Amino acid sequence: MTDASLPENGGATKPHRSLNTVDARTRQRNRAETRFRAYGIAAVGTGLLFLVILLGSILFNGVGAFQQTFIKVPVYLDPAKLDKSGERDIEAIKKVSTFGYAPLVNQALFDAVQTAGIETPLGKPGDMKQMLSPSAASQVRDTVIANPDLIGQTVDFRVLASSRVDGYLKDRVFREDVVRDKNIDVEHLDIVDGLVATGVIAKEFNLSFITGADASESRPEQAGLGVSILGSFFMMLVVLTLSLPIGVAASIYLEEFAPQNRFTDLIEVNISNLAAVPSIVFGILGLAVFIQFAHLPQSAPLVGGLTLTLMTLPTIVISTRASLKSVPPSIRDAALGVGASKMQAVFHHVLPMAMPGILTGTIIGLAQALGETAPLLLIGMVGYIATNYPDGIASGFLDPNSAMPAQIFEWAKRADPAYYERAWGGIIILLVFLMTMNIIAIILRRRFERRW
Repeated sequence: MTDASLPENGGATKPHRSLNTVDARTRQRNRAETRFRAYGIAAVGTGLLFLVILLGSILFNGVGAFQQTFIKVPVYLDPAKLDKSGERDIEAIKKVSTFGYAPLVNQALFDAVQTAGIETPLGKPGDMKQMLSPSAASQVRDTVIANPDLIGQTVDFRVLASSRVDGYLKDRVFREDVVRDKNIDVEHLDIVDGLVATGVIAKEFNLSFITGADASESRPEQAGLGVSILGSFFMMLVVLTLSLPIGVAASIYLEEFAPQNRFTDLIEVNISNLAAVPSIVFGILGLAVFIQFAHLPQSAPLVGGLTLTLMTLPTIVISTRASLKSVPPSIRDAALGVGASKMQAVFHHVLPMAMPGILTGTIIGLAQALGETAPLLLIGMVGYIATNYPDGIASGFLDPNSAMPAQIFEWAKRADPAYYERAWGGIIILLVFLMTMNIIAIILRRRFERRW
Protein backbone atom coordinates (compact mmCIF):
# COMPACT_ATOMS: atom_id res chain seq x y z
CA MET A 1 0.00 0.00 0.00
CA THR A 2 1.45 3.36 -1.03
CA ASP A 3 0.91 6.86 0.18
CA ALA A 4 -1.04 7.66 -2.98
CA SER A 5 -3.85 5.44 -1.79
CA LEU A 6 -4.30 7.40 1.41
CA PRO A 7 -6.32 10.61 1.74
CA GLU A 8 -4.39 13.84 1.63
CA ASN A 9 -3.39 15.53 4.81
CA GLY A 10 -6.22 17.49 6.24
CA GLY A 11 -8.67 16.13 3.62
CA ALA A 12 -12.13 14.85 4.64
CA THR A 13 -14.10 12.05 2.96
CA LYS A 14 -17.55 12.83 1.45
CA PRO A 15 -20.23 11.73 3.86
CA HIS A 16 -22.39 8.83 2.73
CA ARG A 17 -26.21 9.37 2.58
CA SER A 18 -28.73 6.75 3.45
CA LEU A 19 -30.96 5.37 0.68
CA ASN A 20 -33.94 5.86 2.98
CA THR A 21 -33.36 9.60 3.11
CA VAL A 22 -35.28 11.62 0.49
CA ASP A 23 -33.13 14.41 -0.84
CA ALA A 24 -34.32 17.65 -2.42
CA ARG A 25 -33.97 16.41 -6.00
CA THR A 26 -36.02 13.29 -5.30
CA ARG A 27 -38.71 15.38 -3.64
CA GLN A 28 -38.81 17.60 -6.73
CA ARG A 29 -39.26 14.59 -9.01
CA ASN A 30 -42.00 13.24 -6.76
CA ARG A 31 -43.84 16.56 -6.85
CA ALA A 32 -43.59 16.66 -10.65
CA GLU A 33 -45.02 13.14 -10.88
CA THR A 34 -47.87 14.06 -8.54
CA ARG A 35 -48.68 17.14 -10.62
CA PHE A 36 -48.67 15.08 -13.80
CA ARG A 37 -51.06 12.56 -12.30
CA ALA A 38 -53.32 15.39 -11.18
CA TYR A 39 -53.27 16.85 -14.70
CA GLY A 40 -54.18 13.45 -16.14
CA ILE A 41 -57.04 12.93 -13.70
CA ALA A 42 -58.29 16.46 -14.39
CA ALA A 43 -58.17 15.85 -18.16
CA VAL A 44 -60.09 12.57 -17.85
CA GLY A 45 -62.62 14.17 -15.51
CA THR A 46 -63.12 17.11 -17.87
CA GLY A 47 -63.68 14.78 -20.80
CA LEU A 48 -66.20 12.71 -18.83
CA LEU A 49 -67.96 15.88 -17.69
CA PHE A 50 -68.40 17.13 -21.24
CA LEU A 51 -69.55 13.66 -22.33
CA VAL A 52 -72.19 13.61 -19.59
CA ILE A 53 -73.30 17.12 -20.54
CA LEU A 54 -73.55 16.13 -24.22
CA LEU A 55 -75.51 12.93 -23.55
CA GLY A 56 -77.70 14.70 -21.02
CA SER A 57 -78.52 17.46 -23.51
CA ILE A 58 -79.36 14.93 -26.22
CA LEU A 59 -81.62 12.93 -23.93
CA PHE A 60 -83.27 15.99 -22.38
CA ASN A 61 -84.10 17.53 -25.75
CA GLY A 62 -84.84 14.35 -27.69
CA VAL A 63 -86.80 12.03 -25.40
CA GLY A 64 -89.96 14.05 -26.01
CA ALA A 65 -89.94 13.01 -29.68
CA PHE A 66 -90.74 9.44 -28.63
CA GLN A 67 -94.02 10.62 -27.09
CA GLN A 68 -96.89 12.23 -28.95
CA THR A 69 -100.23 13.71 -27.93
CA PHE A 70 -103.29 11.89 -29.22
CA ILE A 71 -107.00 12.73 -29.08
CA LYS A 72 -109.50 9.90 -28.76
CA VAL A 73 -112.88 10.86 -30.27
CA PRO A 74 -115.87 8.95 -31.69
CA VAL A 75 -116.44 10.18 -35.25
CA TYR A 76 -119.79 9.76 -36.93
CA LEU A 77 -119.19 8.85 -40.57
CA ASP A 78 -122.10 10.71 -42.08
CA PRO A 79 -123.24 8.96 -45.29
CA ALA A 80 -124.78 12.20 -46.53
CA LYS A 81 -121.26 13.63 -46.89
CA LEU A 82 -119.20 10.54 -47.61
CA ASP A 83 -121.50 8.48 -49.84
CA LYS A 84 -124.31 10.59 -51.23
CA SER A 85 -125.44 7.89 -53.68
CA GLY A 86 -125.61 5.26 -50.95
CA GLU A 87 -124.25 2.57 -53.28
CA ARG A 88 -120.92 2.18 -51.50
CA ASP A 89 -119.11 2.79 -54.79
CA ILE A 90 -115.44 2.92 -53.83
CA GLU A 91 -114.56 5.23 -56.72
CA ALA A 92 -117.23 7.72 -55.63
CA ILE A 93 -116.07 7.48 -52.03
CA LYS A 94 -112.47 8.21 -53.06
CA LYS A 95 -113.60 11.45 -54.67
CA VAL A 96 -114.40 12.87 -51.22
CA SER A 97 -111.25 14.74 -50.19
CA THR A 98 -109.99 15.47 -46.70
CA PHE A 99 -111.96 18.71 -46.78
CA GLY A 100 -115.11 16.58 -46.58
CA TYR A 101 -113.80 14.62 -43.57
CA ALA A 102 -112.44 17.59 -41.55
CA PRO A 103 -115.92 18.83 -40.43
CA LEU A 104 -116.75 15.35 -39.14
CA VAL A 105 -113.60 15.24 -36.99
CA ASN A 106 -114.17 18.79 -35.76
CA GLN A 107 -117.74 17.90 -34.82
CA ALA A 108 -116.55 14.82 -32.94
CA LEU A 109 -114.10 16.88 -30.89
CA PHE A 110 -116.74 19.55 -30.24
CA ASP A 111 -119.15 16.85 -28.98
CA ALA A 112 -116.42 15.46 -26.70
CA VAL A 113 -115.94 18.94 -25.19
CA GLN A 114 -119.70 19.28 -24.62
CA THR A 115 -119.89 15.79 -23.09
CA ALA A 116 -117.04 16.59 -20.69
CA GLY A 117 -118.94 19.69 -19.52
CA ILE A 118 -116.10 22.08 -20.32
CA GLU A 119 -117.24 25.70 -20.47
CA THR A 120 -115.67 27.55 -23.39
CA PRO A 121 -116.49 30.59 -25.51
CA LEU A 122 -115.76 28.50 -28.61
CA GLY A 123 -119.27 27.67 -29.72
CA LYS A 124 -118.74 26.10 -33.16
CA PRO A 125 -117.16 22.81 -34.28
CA GLY A 126 -114.94 24.74 -36.70
CA ASP A 127 -113.30 26.46 -33.73
CA MET A 128 -111.73 23.13 -32.74
CA LYS A 129 -109.58 22.65 -35.82
CA GLN A 130 -106.57 24.37 -34.23
CA MET A 131 -106.37 21.52 -31.72
CA LEU A 132 -106.23 18.80 -34.38
CA SER A 133 -103.43 17.78 -36.66
CA PRO A 134 -104.08 18.30 -40.40
CA SER A 135 -103.43 14.57 -40.71
CA ALA A 136 -106.53 13.68 -38.65
CA ALA A 137 -108.91 14.06 -41.61
CA SER A 138 -106.63 11.99 -43.88
CA GLN A 139 -106.43 9.27 -41.22
CA VAL A 140 -110.22 8.99 -41.10
CA ARG A 141 -110.41 9.06 -44.89
CA ASP A 142 -107.88 6.23 -45.26
CA THR A 143 -109.86 4.13 -42.78
CA VAL A 144 -113.12 4.67 -44.67
CA ILE A 145 -111.55 3.85 -48.05
CA ALA A 146 -110.08 0.65 -46.60
CA ASN A 147 -113.49 -0.35 -45.16
CA PRO A 148 -116.46 1.48 -46.78
CA ASP A 149 -118.92 -0.49 -44.65
CA LEU A 150 -118.05 1.79 -41.73
CA ILE A 151 -120.00 4.65 -43.35
CA GLY A 152 -123.07 5.43 -41.28
CA GLN A 153 -121.45 4.21 -38.04
CA THR A 154 -119.77 5.99 -35.15
CA VAL A 155 -116.16 4.81 -35.00
CA ASP A 156 -113.61 5.54 -32.28
CA PHE A 157 -110.48 7.16 -33.69
CA ARG A 158 -107.14 7.98 -32.11
CA VAL A 159 -105.93 11.03 -34.03
CA LEU A 160 -102.92 13.26 -33.62
CA ALA A 161 -103.22 16.56 -31.80
CA SER A 162 -101.67 19.66 -33.33
CA SER A 163 -98.04 20.48 -32.67
CA ARG A 164 -99.05 23.40 -30.44
CA VAL A 165 -101.19 21.16 -28.21
CA ASP A 166 -98.37 18.63 -28.08
CA GLY A 167 -95.89 21.37 -27.22
CA TYR A 168 -98.16 22.69 -24.48
CA LEU A 169 -98.25 19.29 -22.77
CA LYS A 170 -94.46 18.96 -23.15
CA ASP A 171 -93.79 22.42 -21.69
CA ARG A 172 -92.58 23.68 -25.03
CA VAL A 173 -95.49 26.09 -25.54
CA PHE A 174 -96.54 28.43 -22.73
CA ARG A 175 -99.69 30.43 -22.17
CA GLU A 176 -97.94 33.78 -22.24
CA ASP A 177 -96.53 32.95 -25.67
CA VAL A 178 -99.88 31.90 -27.12
CA VAL A 179 -101.04 35.52 -27.16
CA ARG A 180 -98.73 36.12 -30.13
CA ASP A 181 -99.42 32.74 -31.75
CA LYS A 182 -101.85 32.61 -34.67
CA ASN A 183 -102.14 28.82 -34.57
CA ILE A 184 -103.82 28.42 -31.17
CA ASP A 185 -105.52 30.50 -28.46
CA VAL A 186 -105.66 30.41 -24.69
CA GLU A 187 -109.23 29.12 -24.92
CA HIS A 188 -107.95 26.05 -26.72
CA LEU A 189 -105.44 25.42 -23.93
CA ASP A 190 -108.27 25.60 -21.37
CA ILE A 191 -110.08 22.89 -23.33
CA VAL A 192 -106.88 20.84 -23.45
CA ASP A 193 -106.56 20.96 -19.67
CA GLY A 194 -110.15 19.77 -19.31
CA LEU A 195 -109.81 16.95 -21.85
CA VAL A 196 -106.56 15.77 -20.28
CA ALA A 197 -108.39 15.37 -16.98
CA THR A 198 -111.05 13.21 -18.68
CA GLY A 199 -108.52 11.11 -20.61
CA VAL A 200 -109.64 12.27 -24.06
CA ILE A 201 -106.23 13.84 -24.66
CA ALA A 202 -103.14 11.94 -23.52
CA LYS A 203 -99.46 11.53 -24.33
CA GLU A 204 -98.51 8.07 -25.55
CA PHE A 205 -95.49 6.31 -27.00
CA ASN A 206 -94.97 7.46 -30.58
CA LEU A 207 -93.98 4.38 -32.57
CA SER A 208 -94.58 6.22 -35.85
CA PHE A 209 -91.59 8.45 -35.06
CA ILE A 210 -89.38 5.39 -35.57
CA THR A 211 -91.35 3.72 -38.36
CA GLY A 212 -93.13 6.63 -40.06
CA ALA A 213 -92.26 8.93 -42.95
CA ASP A 214 -91.38 12.59 -43.10
CA ALA A 215 -94.15 15.19 -43.34
CA SER A 216 -94.53 18.70 -44.62
CA GLU A 217 -93.58 21.68 -42.51
CA SER A 218 -97.22 22.20 -41.46
CA ARG A 219 -97.49 18.70 -39.92
CA PRO A 220 -94.47 18.18 -37.65
CA GLU A 221 -96.48 15.96 -35.29
CA GLN A 222 -96.74 13.36 -38.08
CA ALA A 223 -93.07 13.31 -39.11
CA GLY A 224 -91.10 10.10 -38.62
CA LEU A 225 -87.66 8.70 -39.35
CA GLY A 226 -88.59 5.28 -40.74
CA VAL A 227 -88.15 5.99 -44.45
CA SER A 228 -84.81 7.70 -43.78
CA ILE A 229 -83.64 4.70 -41.73
CA LEU A 230 -84.43 2.49 -44.72
CA GLY A 231 -82.54 4.89 -47.00
CA SER A 232 -79.49 4.65 -44.74
CA PHE A 233 -79.82 0.86 -44.78
CA PHE A 234 -79.68 0.70 -48.59
CA MET A 235 -76.72 3.08 -48.62
CA MET A 236 -74.83 0.94 -46.12
CA LEU A 237 -75.48 -2.14 -48.27
CA VAL A 238 -73.82 -0.39 -51.20
CA VAL A 239 -70.89 0.76 -49.05
CA LEU A 240 -70.37 -2.69 -47.53
CA THR A 241 -70.67 -4.52 -50.86
CA LEU A 242 -68.09 -2.31 -52.58
CA SER A 243 -65.71 -1.01 -49.92
CA LEU A 244 -64.96 -4.29 -48.11
CA PRO A 245 -63.76 -6.43 -51.07
CA ILE A 246 -62.06 -3.53 -52.86
CA GLY A 247 -60.37 -2.20 -49.73
CA VAL A 248 -59.20 -5.59 -48.47
CA ALA A 249 -57.96 -6.68 -51.91
CA ALA A 250 -56.02 -3.44 -52.38
CA SER A 251 -54.52 -3.74 -48.91
CA ILE A 252 -53.41 -7.36 -49.44
CA TYR A 253 -51.74 -6.49 -52.73
CA LEU A 254 -49.96 -3.40 -51.40
CA GLU A 255 -48.79 -5.10 -48.20
CA GLU A 256 -47.94 -8.61 -49.40
CA PHE A 257 -47.34 -8.64 -53.16
CA ALA A 258 -46.54 -5.13 -54.45
CA PRO A 259 -42.84 -4.30 -54.96
CA GLN A 260 -41.43 -1.52 -52.86
CA ASN A 261 -40.70 1.30 -55.28
CA ARG A 262 -41.56 4.93 -55.85
CA PHE A 263 -44.88 4.10 -57.46
CA THR A 264 -46.18 2.10 -54.49
CA ASP A 265 -44.80 4.75 -52.13
CA LEU A 266 -46.80 7.36 -54.06
CA ILE A 267 -49.94 5.24 -53.75
CA GLU A 268 -49.46 4.85 -50.00
CA VAL A 269 -48.97 8.59 -49.52
CA ASN A 270 -52.11 9.35 -51.55
CA ILE A 271 -54.17 6.85 -49.56
CA SER A 272 -53.07 8.50 -46.32
CA ASN A 273 -53.90 11.93 -47.74
CA LEU A 274 -57.33 10.78 -48.93
CA ALA A 275 -58.19 9.66 -45.39
CA ALA A 276 -57.75 13.28 -44.26
CA VAL A 277 -59.70 14.91 -47.10
CA PRO A 278 -62.90 16.68 -45.90
CA SER A 279 -66.01 14.66 -46.61
CA ILE A 280 -67.65 17.45 -48.61
CA VAL A 281 -64.93 17.01 -51.25
CA PHE A 282 -66.16 13.47 -51.81
CA GLY A 283 -69.65 14.93 -52.14
CA ILE A 284 -68.48 17.19 -54.96
CA LEU A 285 -66.79 14.21 -56.60
CA GLY A 286 -69.97 12.15 -56.32
CA LEU A 287 -72.04 14.96 -57.81
CA ALA A 288 -69.68 15.36 -60.76
CA VAL A 289 -69.05 11.67 -61.51
CA PHE A 290 -72.21 9.79 -60.57
CA ILE A 291 -74.90 12.38 -61.29
CA GLN A 292 -73.58 14.78 -63.92
CA PHE A 293 -71.40 12.31 -65.84
CA ALA A 294 -73.01 8.89 -65.24
CA HIS A 295 -76.55 10.39 -65.04
CA LEU A 296 -77.58 8.29 -62.06
CA PRO A 297 -80.79 9.42 -60.30
CA GLN A 298 -80.33 12.29 -57.89
CA SER A 299 -81.06 11.73 -54.18
CA ALA A 300 -80.93 7.95 -54.70
CA PRO A 301 -79.35 5.72 -52.01
CA LEU A 302 -77.24 4.13 -54.76
CA VAL A 303 -75.51 7.45 -55.44
CA GLY A 304 -75.15 8.12 -51.74
CA GLY A 305 -73.63 4.67 -51.23
CA LEU A 306 -71.15 5.12 -54.08
CA THR A 307 -70.09 8.50 -52.73
CA LEU A 308 -69.66 7.18 -49.21
CA THR A 309 -67.72 4.20 -50.59
CA LEU A 310 -65.10 6.58 -51.97
CA MET A 311 -64.87 8.22 -48.57
CA THR A 312 -64.69 4.94 -46.63
CA LEU A 313 -62.10 3.12 -48.79
CA PRO A 314 -59.00 4.94 -47.40
CA THR A 315 -60.05 4.13 -43.83
CA ILE A 316 -60.52 0.44 -44.63
CA VAL A 317 -57.24 0.23 -46.56
CA ILE A 318 -55.24 1.83 -43.75
CA SER A 319 -56.80 -0.32 -41.02
CA THR A 320 -56.42 -3.51 -43.08
CA ARG A 321 -52.76 -2.84 -43.84
CA ALA A 322 -52.11 -2.18 -40.15
CA SER A 323 -53.75 -5.52 -39.30
CA LEU A 324 -51.66 -7.35 -41.87
CA LYS A 325 -48.47 -5.75 -40.55
CA SER A 326 -49.32 -6.87 -37.02
CA VAL A 327 -49.11 -10.55 -38.03
CA PRO A 328 -45.63 -11.84 -37.01
CA PRO A 329 -43.26 -12.50 -39.94
CA SER A 330 -42.58 -15.95 -38.48
CA ILE A 331 -46.08 -17.02 -39.58
CA ARG A 332 -45.24 -16.24 -43.19
CA ASP A 333 -41.80 -17.85 -42.95
CA ALA A 334 -43.22 -21.01 -41.39
CA ALA A 335 -45.87 -21.37 -44.10
CA LEU A 336 -43.33 -20.83 -46.85
CA GLY A 337 -40.93 -23.22 -45.14
CA VAL A 338 -43.36 -26.15 -45.33
CA GLY A 339 -43.94 -25.62 -49.04
CA ALA A 340 -46.89 -23.20 -49.19
CA SER A 341 -46.97 -20.69 -52.00
CA LYS A 342 -47.03 -16.95 -51.34
CA MET A 343 -50.78 -16.77 -51.96
CA GLN A 344 -51.46 -19.79 -49.73
CA ALA A 345 -49.40 -18.28 -46.93
CA VAL A 346 -51.36 -15.02 -47.17
CA PHE A 347 -54.89 -16.40 -47.53
CA HIS A 348 -54.55 -19.46 -45.28
CA HIS A 349 -52.49 -18.00 -42.43
CA VAL A 350 -51.93 -14.22 -42.53
CA LEU A 351 -55.42 -13.11 -43.53
CA PRO A 352 -57.29 -15.17 -40.88
CA MET A 353 -55.01 -13.83 -38.16
CA ALA A 354 -55.54 -10.26 -39.37
CA MET A 355 -59.31 -10.69 -39.67
CA PRO A 356 -60.17 -9.12 -36.24
CA GLY A 357 -58.51 -5.85 -37.18
CA ILE A 358 -59.98 -5.92 -40.69
CA LEU A 359 -63.52 -6.37 -39.38
CA THR A 360 -63.04 -3.69 -36.76
CA GLY A 361 -61.72 -1.19 -39.30
CA THR A 362 -64.53 -2.00 -41.72
CA ILE A 363 -67.30 -1.53 -39.18
CA ILE A 364 -65.76 1.69 -37.88
CA GLY A 365 -65.57 2.94 -41.46
CA LEU A 366 -69.24 2.04 -41.98
CA ALA A 367 -70.17 3.81 -38.75
CA GLN A 368 -68.33 6.90 -39.94
CA ALA A 369 -70.15 6.75 -43.28
CA LEU A 370 -73.51 6.29 -41.54
CA GLY A 371 -73.12 9.60 -39.71
CA GLU A 372 -71.86 11.68 -42.63
CA THR A 373 -74.06 14.55 -43.82
CA ALA A 374 -71.87 16.78 -45.99
CA PRO A 375 -71.58 14.39 -48.99
CA LEU A 376 -75.35 13.88 -48.95
CA LEU A 377 -75.94 17.63 -49.15
CA LEU A 378 -74.39 17.85 -52.59
CA ILE A 379 -76.17 14.88 -54.13
CA GLY A 380 -79.60 16.19 -53.14
CA MET A 381 -80.60 13.85 -50.32
CA VAL A 382 -81.38 16.80 -48.05
CA GLY A 383 -83.79 18.60 -50.35
CA TYR A 384 -85.96 15.50 -50.80
CA ILE A 385 -88.85 14.88 -48.35
CA ALA A 386 -88.96 11.15 -47.68
CA THR A 387 -92.72 10.61 -47.47
CA ASN A 388 -93.12 7.16 -49.05
CA TYR A 389 -91.52 3.76 -48.53
CA PRO A 390 -89.88 2.19 -51.62
CA ASP A 391 -91.95 -0.37 -53.52
CA GLY A 392 -89.17 -2.96 -53.73
CA ILE A 393 -85.46 -3.63 -53.59
CA ALA A 394 -84.72 -1.93 -56.91
CA SER A 395 -86.70 1.16 -55.99
CA GLY A 396 -84.96 1.17 -52.61
CA PHE A 397 -81.64 1.72 -54.38
CA LEU A 398 -82.78 3.93 -57.26
CA ASP A 399 -85.78 5.96 -56.05
CA PRO A 400 -85.14 9.31 -54.32
CA ASN A 401 -84.86 8.97 -50.57
CA SER A 402 -83.16 10.53 -47.60
CA ALA A 403 -80.82 9.27 -44.86
CA MET A 404 -80.80 9.64 -41.10
CA PRO A 405 -78.17 12.42 -40.84
CA ALA A 406 -79.69 14.26 -43.81
CA GLN A 407 -83.16 14.00 -42.27
CA ILE A 408 -81.89 15.30 -38.93
CA PHE A 409 -80.26 18.24 -40.73
CA GLU A 410 -83.49 18.96 -42.58
CA TRP A 411 -85.55 18.94 -39.38
CA ALA A 412 -83.07 21.15 -37.53
CA LYS A 413 -83.43 23.97 -40.06
CA ARG A 414 -87.25 24.01 -40.11
CA ALA A 415 -89.07 26.75 -38.25
CA ASP A 416 -91.50 24.78 -36.07
CA PRO A 417 -90.02 23.93 -32.62
CA ALA A 418 -91.57 20.46 -32.90
CA TYR A 419 -89.10 19.65 -35.68
CA TYR A 420 -86.24 20.80 -33.44
CA GLU A 421 -87.38 18.23 -30.87
CA ARG A 422 -87.52 15.58 -33.57
CA ALA A 423 -84.00 16.44 -34.66
CA TRP A 424 -82.75 15.63 -31.16
CA GLY A 425 -84.79 12.43 -31.17
CA GLY A 426 -83.26 11.47 -34.50
CA ILE A 427 -79.80 11.96 -33.00
CA ILE A 428 -80.70 9.46 -30.27
CA ILE A 429 -81.70 6.86 -32.88
CA LEU A 430 -78.54 7.56 -34.89
CA LEU A 431 -76.37 7.14 -31.78
CA VAL A 432 -78.11 3.83 -31.02
CA PHE A 433 -77.20 2.59 -34.51
CA LEU A 434 -73.59 3.77 -34.14
CA MET A 435 -73.22 2.17 -30.71
CA THR A 436 -74.68 -1.07 -32.04
CA MET A 437 -72.18 -1.15 -34.89
CA ASN A 438 -69.27 -0.53 -32.53
CA ILE A 439 -70.49 -3.23 -30.15
CA ILE A 440 -70.67 -5.67 -33.07
CA ALA A 441 -67.10 -4.74 -33.99
CA ILE A 442 -65.92 -5.47 -30.45
CA ILE A 443 -67.77 -8.80 -30.33
CA LEU A 444 -66.37 -9.94 -33.68
CA ARG A 445 -62.87 -8.90 -32.73
CA ARG A 446 -62.94 -10.85 -29.48
CA ARG A 447 -64.49 -13.88 -31.14
CA PHE A 448 -61.78 -14.11 -33.78
CA GLU A 449 -59.08 -13.42 -31.22
CA ARG A 450 -60.29 -16.38 -29.17
CA ARG A 451 -60.14 -18.58 -32.26
CA TRP A 452 -56.52 -17.76 -32.85
